[in-house]
Amino acid sequence: MKQLIQDFKSGAIQVVDVPAPRTASGRLLVQNAFSVVSAGTESATVALGQASLLGKARQRPDLVKQVFATVKREGVGAALHKVQSRLEEWKALGYSCAGTVIEVGEGVTGFAVGDRVACAGQDYASHAEVVSVPVNLCAKLPDGVDLAHAAFTTLGAIALHAVRQADARLGEHVAVIGLGLIGQLTVQILQAAGCRVSGSDPAVTMAGLAAPQPDAADAVIIAAATDSNEPLELAAQLCRDRGRVVLVGVTGMEVPREIFYRKELELRLSRSYGPGRYDPQYEEHGVDYPVGYVRWTEQRNMAAFLQLLADGKVNIAPLIAHRLKIDDAARAYELTGGVVIEYPKTEDRGQKTEKAVRTSVAGRPSAICLGVIGAGHYAQGVLLPEFKRHKDVTLHTVCTATGAHAKKAQEKFGFAGCTTDWRAVIADKDVNTVVVATRHNLHAEIVAAALRAGKTVWCEKPLCLRQEELDEILQAGSDRLMVGFNRRFAAWAQKLPAGPVVMRYRVSVQPLPAHHWVNDPAVGGGRVLGEVCHFVDFLQFAAKARPVSVFAQGFGGDNVQVAVRFADGSVGSVDYFTVADAGLAKEHVEIFGGGRHVVVDDVREKGQAEAVRRFVAAVKTGGPMPIPFEEIVASARMTLAVVESVRRNQAVLL
Repeated sequence: MKQLIQDFKSGAIQVVDVPAPRTASGRLLVQNAFSVVSAGTESATVALGQASLLGKARQRPDLVKQVFATVKREGVGAALHKVQSRLEEWKALGYSCAGTVIEVGEGVTGFAVGDRVACAGQDYASHAEVVSVPVNLCAKLPDGVDLAHAAFTTLGAIALHAVRQADARLGEHVAVIGLGLIGQLTVQILQAAGCRVSGSDPAVTMAGLAAPQPDAADAVIIAAATDSNEPLELAAQLCRDRGRVVLVGVTGMEVPREIFYRKELELRLSRSYGPGRYDPQYEEHGVDYPVGYVRWTEQRNMAAFLQLLADGKVNIAPLIAHRLKIDDAARAYELTGGVVIEYPKTEDRGQKTEKAVRTSVAGRPSAICLGVIGAGHYAQGVLLPEFKRHKDVTLHTVCTATGAHAKKAQEKFGFAGCTTDWRAVIADKDVNTVVVATRHNLHAEIVAAALRAGKTVWCEKPLCLRQEELDEILQAGSDRLMVGFNRRFAAWAQKLPAGPVVMRYRVSVQPLPAHHWVNDPAVGGGRVLGEVCHFVDFLQFAAKARPVSVFAQGFGGDNVQVAVRFADGSVGSVDYFTVADAGLAKEHVEIFGGGRHVVVDDVREKGQAEAVRRFVAAVKTGGPMPIPFEEIVASARMTLAVVESVRRNQAVLL
């Protein structure tokens, strides 16, 4: 299918052919008919991508701080990898579209194939022929609503939420500053609500719309996009005493205290298209808010706007200045006014795989024909460069959840094909080795399926999130499995004292944002399952003995102290926490035994290259995996036991 993207490194905007997304649980697969270019939000995104590296840094000082923090904690090399990985991404453009449902994901109710829907959301409702959109970001079209007009629904929901934030009532005077697409939609919605409306914009005029007067407005809605503080200052001048100022656009926010104080004005922010925005439970997992408690959610605002279209209360036609075919969409950001992108009706747009052709090394089939499922920052920054270095590895197919991401990874690393369907990778008879580097909740299912299909598997940690998932892997009937526990392959880890040993591994990390996917119990499982597994595995490696019990205690979900006892008498602890000074070295290891000790402060060499080298050698020769299968299973059980021990506040016997 065709999709409009921006190369974040060069800033170039282009239409590319990518695999279509697959149907996912809780989502609708929608064949787009139209999408709308939002001149304000999207132009800001495009401008950031087109800026120089220095310009990007000036616009995003928060990211610059993150880079310096990474340099301090992990070194220049790690920071450089992360920066390069992010710069080399393709950015999906667009967040408002409309089309027809072609597939309904598991667990979705209230929608059926053939329904006409409006869709919302950055990275979901993209400028692409086919989109996969969470159900709470979709709304059915009433009969008679034009799909081209319905494509404005996200912008309409933004305007509608701003009107609700202004608490605009029948007969009140509301001034709108900024008459772009959202501003003009705001004007129409206010008029439909029985308000007297005035508007101000130095570049746009609306027929019949009066200019605002000082001290006259009950409320002012700012829909402008500028770095200047002038819109906020103007809003204060326009408001009556105890008026309301609502900021929906992106402007300067240096509040002029004197006039705000003198008039006792109220400043309110309007967050996108309503309650539910930025809440992963609502947007990604489909957990709706009870209507009795939250009357107007994102989805209900979308539905209300569509009803305004159906009732003829809002007229979209005057807002459409340009219609472009998707093939010509790259020039959309050079135009002014409302731009609608049109998509053709064809039968082959849902193709999820670009077929790979079996390639060879030195004139013969390669020993390792690699299918990679998941290509996030770690996979692209560390794993794939390491695999690509080995002449016996053919990069056959890369699979990611989105077509643009898959296509970019294919081009960057030279894969023969790309797809959004991981089952297609496993079903491909040419692929004999699979790397699993998806989000954590998919690891066990994919690993078990690949093992049943006779593939050799490298799985990034963690192997699983629940005992049932581990059981499924054990029942797959194959031990050709490697997990990316790389610390045991570091050069310093080859010089450990003989047991019994006393071990301590200290890990200081920075807190993740509350809504980060790793913190989602259903997706990431939390940092104990996702990261502490690394370090309890290392204890097992260093002890060279079977773990027999685990006791753990902690607080806050990602601060934990773990004690492990081994069959030979060795004992080890892992202190994993987020509460230390950011300048503390991330990893510190101490191991004592047999009259010797090894202390490594500020671990930088983590063994990734050696782990991949040994894995490649094992696949090539058919020899044993670098980590014995029983140790992989023991590490998984130890990690699950950590969670159980914290929950029960007692030791867990293994």
